[in-house]
Amino acid sequence: MALYYVNKQEQDNGDHEVHKSDCSYMPSEENRLYLGSFNNCQDAVREAKKHYSQSNGCYWCSKECHTT
Repeated sequence: MALYYVNKQEQDNGDHEVHKSDCSYMPSEENRLYLGSFNNCQDAVREAKKHYSQSNGCYWCSKECHTT
């Protein structure tokens, strides 16, 4: 299982990116919301959508959940 966070600041396209805790592109502490520990990014993105309807996996650490 991995710890996941969602970026509180939206990207240019409106997405709030979901990151694993060890991601090099992890937002700063004040700009992230802890989602929990999940077996996969799909579950983490589903949790993130409870906070931000337009959530997406990070291209770098959650590529299988990243959509363009």
